Parts: sequence; structure tokens; C-alpha cells
Amino acid sequence: MMITADATGRAHYHLRLGEHVEPLNVWLGHDITLCFAGRIVCVNCQQPTRKSFGQGHCYACFRRLARCDTCMMAPERCHYFQGTCREPEWGERHCFAPHVVYLASSSGAKVGITKPSQMPTRWLDQGAVQALPILSVASRRQSGMVEALFRNEISDRTHWQRMLKGETADVDLISLRDDLMMRLAPGIASLRAQFGEDNIRAYDEQTVARFDYPVLAWPERVSAFNLERTPQVEGRLMGMKGQYLMLDTGVINLRKYTGYQVSMTLSARS
Repeated sequence: MMITADATGRAHYHLRLGEHVEPLNVWLGHDITLCFAGRIVCVNCQQPTRKSFGQGHCYACFRRLARCDTCMMAPERCHYFQGTCREPEWGERHCFAPHVVYLASSSGAKVGITKPSQMPTRWLDQGAVQALPILSVASRRQSGMVEALFRNEISDRTHWQRMLKGETADVDLISLRDDLMMRLAPGIASLRAQFGEDNIRAYDEQTVARFDYPVLAWPERVSAFNLERTPQVEGRLMGMKGQYLMLDTGVINLRKYTGYQVSMTLSARS
């Protein structure tokens, strides 16, 4: 599922179906059916797999690829310098590149990291209603160490059920940034002394990005579908936020089913 935002911050959803890309915003209020065919194909080697690992990989690729290593979820645990990176050349291209540390509000205030090229895609994927980049960092490992420092004061998690209920209060991210930077100043200074002043710099942007998602009604109770147990999911499309489709019968995280062969039927209501 692809998400973009227009100049007003309105999120627009598209779903790739083979060679066809279907816009989903126009289907709000109409019926949708998803059918899992029982086949999973590895997104890397394209071979069939009985089970998906790491969002769409077979077990062999999951064990072999650097993008599936634990340091992708915890960049501060990067082990490239120990000579044990699974794919050193891949790591040099993807991890030794500038990253951004940001604050966002999705289910509440949180800290996160992303590449500059992934703004605002990363925020939309997480269902953020507000986001503010706060620091430019020279590499993924360094950004992970900064994020780990911020985790002493603020969560790095999104509570998906709260996010899907629309229970996201407005947060003054500028004031939050200033407060955190003041409280964490000794730790940030220590990291700058270790890596260099120019490698951890205040981000130039001072404007909070705001996003609005296509939702007709928020669910009172969030119940997630599992395509392994319920291969056919159907209901009225009530909204989209993050990587979730919200139906009147439950919600489904489409990213969780990367690599699954799924057919979709859209039926217009009169």
C-alpha cells in the first residue's frame, strides 16, 4: 500500500494489484473483500515460502540479508565495525547515509528515525498526525544512539489500537523538542564529542507537519483480522490510517502481509 500527502496534509492511499494501482480514498463507504489464496512468495528471492519472516521474506533470506538483521530495528546495535555485517556493501550504501531524528504524534508523542528521503512517507506509514524533524545525524548507527538517548524520556512506540481509535491529542512538538533537548543536553554533548559536532546537528526545519487521514468513522473496539485464520475478509471500508484498512467488521494491517498473494474485490454501494 502506498501513501502520499497533498499540500494540505491530506493522506491519499493507493494499492498495487499486479500492474494496476487502485486509488482507495474514493472507495470509502463501499464494500471491500480481501481473499488470501494460501500462497506466500519471498519478496527477495521470489521463491514460495510456507511462512513469512521479517515482512515477506523466506527463512533463508531472513537469515542472510542485512536488511533483516536485528540492527535494523535497533540501529545502535550495528556490528559493521566488528566485521560481522551480513552484507557490508549493502550496509555502506544504506546505513552510512544521513538520517533524521524526529518527534511525532500518532498514538501519543514518540521519537523516531528515518532517512530525509523518507519524510513524510515514514510518518504516514505510522499514522502520525503531527511530525517534527529535530536532528540531522550522519549515519544510521549514530541516529540509533541518539534515539536510544531520547528513549530515556519518551517512547519510540506507536500503540496501534489507540492510533486506530483516533485518540491522538494535539501535542506542542516544538515545546516538547526544546524541553527534551534541554534535559538531554549532557547526553547529546557526549555523543557529539564522540562523533563530531557536524555529525549531530539541529535540524533546520522549524515547521510541524500535520496530516489528516481518510476516515468516515473510528472503531469503538479495534479487532484485527488474521489472514492465516480468516483467509477471506470483507466489510465496508470506513477509513485508512497508517498501514491499516479499517472496515466496519475489523481492521487489517496490510504491511504485515507483504508477499502474500491476495485478491481484492471492490463493490460500490448505491
